[in-house]
Amino acid sequence: MDNNLKNTFTPVKTYRPFHGIYDPCRPIGAKYYSTQPHLYMGFQPPNLQQFSPKEALKKGTLWPAFWDYYENPYKDKKRDEE
Repeated sequence: MDNNLKNTFTPVKTYRPFHGIYDPCRPIGAKYYSTQPHLYMGFQPPNLQQFSPKEALKKGTLWPAFWDYYENPYKDKKRDEE
């Protein structure tokens, strides 16, 4: 993989929905979505590192390469800090 592509990869993508000039509603702003790690891997390579069985049950996958932490981009952090 090219080093430039490797450094710019992010599992969270963003886009802005179209807002017409005659649309009566205010613009929505940025929308976010997450892409899973397996989409960027062709075939599953042999001898992948594995979680322990207990950790795999918590994470929902046996292989760390396929695990992706989800952080809600819409969550208001200021409200939780108080």
